[in-house]
Amino acid sequence: MKRSAWRYLWMSEDIRKKLIITILLLIIYRLAANIPVPGIDREVIRLISESNTAGASLLNLIDMLSGGTISKFSILAMGVYPYITAQIIIQLLVPIIPALDRRLKDNPREGRVLMEKWTTMLTIPMAFLSAIGQVNIFNTMLQGRTVLTSPFGFTGESLIPTLTLLTSMVAGTMFGIWLGQMISEFGIPKQGLSLIIFAGIISQIPFKLAGLLADKVNGWWMFLMMIAILGLTIFAIVYVQQGRRNVPVLFPGRRVGNRMSMPVRSNLPLLVNMAGMIPLIFAQTFLSFPALIASYFVAGRTEGFFYSVMTLFGGQGWFYPILYFVLVVAFSFFYTDVLFTQQNYGETLKKQGAQIPGVIRGGPTQKYLSKVQRRITFPGAFFLGFVAVLPYILGAILPVAQSTLFVISAAGLLIVVGVVRDTFTIIETELKVHGYDESIIKG
Repeated sequence: MKRSAWRYLWMSEDIRKKLIITILLLIIYRLAANIPVPGIDREVIRLISESNTAGASLLNLIDMLSGGTISKFSILAMGVYPYITAQIIIQLLVPIIPALDRRLKDNPREGRVLMEKWTTMLTIPMAFLSAIGQVNIFNTMLQGRTVLTSPFGFTGESLIPTLTLLTSMVAGTMFGIWLGQMISEFGIPKQGLSLIIFAGIISQIPFKLAGLLADKVNGWWMFLMMIAILGLTIFAIVYVQQGRRNVPVLFPGRRVGNRMSMPVRSNLPLLVNMAGMIPLIFAQTFLSFPALIASYFVAGRTEGFFYSVMTLFGGQGWFYPILYFVLVVAFSFFYTDVLFTQQNYGETLKKQGAQIPGVIRGGPTQKYLSKVQRRITFPGAFFLGFVAVLPYILGAILPVAQSTLFVISAAGLLIVVGVVRDTFTIIETELKVHGYDESIIKG
């Protein structure tokens, strides 16, 4: 039956075209990820990758979710994360700015276009700040040296090489965002940026496995333990992601000729984890920001307040995993509320004449559904937070486990499973739209 599903999938010209375009654009992205920034000293990059400093831990942490672009100092070293940071800022401003909030409610489509425009405009300065921060972190680890073949600065002979580096990195980020938007428009709908991040994470798994098996002492037992943890974690992720609360809804009967049909009983499914893997991306971006800001003031020092900030947000000690857990949980509730408010089920059901038994139509219905959604989001948010900090728990029990299982077991695994699940759901929907039988699709 699985062969039939893929055979029908490939026979649909429209879906086949979307899949081919998606794959080609992802290949282009991965090829561009290997293009280094002009003027970079390769020997300096090698020294950084071999260091054991707090800054190196931070860079390794970000590098794992960027597909290895930071360790190569690629033009795509920042990935699409400046765009996500800008998106967070704009979404946080919506409840604060009444005019924007009203515009989103009165005309959702126009409001989303406006938010997309502002997000793109804010991405450019955010990308410049992020690029400067990354260079400063590299230079801080080298204590006086610079990743550029000439000094980094905005005066004298350093100006042109510095501007070239920053412009290349910002252009790379905008190119990655553009590829993501092309995937969403011409490839798999609504999955562009998620697939860009997904491709980066997947590209690092073979290297991680090769490094794991190269360890002749711990390699095989660590590999078997990784497989066991992977299986259990994937099962738990899929189980929670599929969890939902079905709220009963009564749709009014319709008049057919001179007869009135009976009211139709149906269900409104509310997901336990409506936000998907977005809270993880938000939390990772939010946590990397203080370290980038602190890097402006470190200036090669290995002590002081700003160096401590960079150390704390570099993934070391007990502070980072606790804050990571709290942020994942908080962003899960926040993003779910944003999505749920935008969908406005109360007004939608009212326009259709539908009603939840015992609940007044309109505002009270939306309030009731929001209460139910928040209640079922609670276990989903805490599950996301637990899986996100799982490598730190493993690292406390088995110190050798943290470095080998991090990308596959924690945020990377959640993103990979989430993207695969969402992608297959979208493909299944596309197959249904094109008239293929559901039993064949589910095989």
